[in-house]
Amino acid sequence: MVVAGVLLLFAATVTISPIWLYGPADPDPGNAAAGSQPDWYTGFLDGALRLVPSGWEFEWLNRTWTLAILVPLGVVTVFLLLVALYPFIEEWVTGDRRNHHLLDRPRNVPTRTGIGVAGIVFYGTLWAAGSADIITTHLQLSFESVIGFLQVMVIIGPLTALVITRRVCLGLQRKDRHILLHGFETGHIVRLASGGFAEVHEPVDEYTRWRLTDVEAPDPLDLRPDDRGILTPSRRLRVRLSQLYFGDQVESTEDRVQVASSNTAPGLESAADHQAATAGARTGRSVGPML
Repeated sequence: MVVAGVLLLFAATVTISPIWLYGPADPDPGNAAAGSQPDWYTGFLDGALRLVPSGWEFEWLNRTWTLAILVPLGVVTVFLLLVALYPFIEEWVTGDRRNHHLLDRPRNVPTRTGIGVAGIVFYGTLWAAGSADIITTHLQLSFESVIGFLQVMVIIGPLTALVITRRVCLGLQRKDRHILLHGFETGHIVRLASGGFAEVHEPVDEYTRWRLTDVEAPDPLDLRPDDRGILTPSRRLRVRLSQLYFGDQVESTEDRVQVASSNTAPGLESAADHQAATAGARTGRSVGPML
C-alpha cells in the first residue's frame, strides 16, 4: 500500500520528461548537443563500444561484419565470465578446497588482491570511456586524445595495477615481519652498557601477534607426473600458475611464529640490556654501564 501510494503521488504531482516543452527536434545534425550519457549499469558497455578503432569490419558471405560491435561484446562477456569463475580457478590452481569462514587480509594474498585491482581498473576505464565526451568538454581536451589515452589505459592499466598492487602487498608483508621481529617503535633512545645507543621497541601484544602470524602461505606446487607417469599440459599449466601465485610470498605462518617467539629490540646486545633499556625508557632516563 505504501509503494502504491507513493507511485500515485508521483503520478499526480511530478512531471517526468516533458518533451512537449522542448519543441520539435532540430533537423540539422550539426546542432546536436553532446553529453548523452548511458545509464550507470550500462556505462561500461557504452565505453567498450567507444574504444574500438574505426574501420573494424570485413566482408564475408555477402554481408558486412562489424567488429566494432562483436569485439566489445566478446571482451565484456569474457571479463564477466572470469569474474564469475575466478573462485573456481583459484581453487584449481591452489588446490585449496577447504571452507573458509574468515576473510584474508589483502596483503596476505597479493596475487588475488592484484587481480582484483586489475579488474577494477579495467572496468573503471570502460566506465570512463562512456563519459569521454563529457571529459573532453569539461577538461578542454580533444575527443581523439581522450579516446587514445583510454585505449592505451584499457590494456596497460590492468597489468600495471596488478604489478604495483602485488609489490605493495609484499612490502606490507615485510613490514609485518619487521614488527614481529623488532616490535613497535617507541621513539625512546637509550644508551647501552657497551656505550652505544639504540631505540627501544615495544613488543607486540598477544592480539597483534595473532593477527600478524595468522597467515597462510602454501608452497607452490611441484611439477610431478600423475599416477600414470605422464605430465599432462593441464598439470604443467597448473604448476606454472601456482608458482606465479605463491612464488613471491614472504613466509608461512610457522616461520612468523618462530620470528615472533624471538622478538627482541634491535641493537640491544642481551636480555639484560633490553630490560634495562626498557626501564630507562619508562623513567625517561638513559641507562649507564651495568657492572
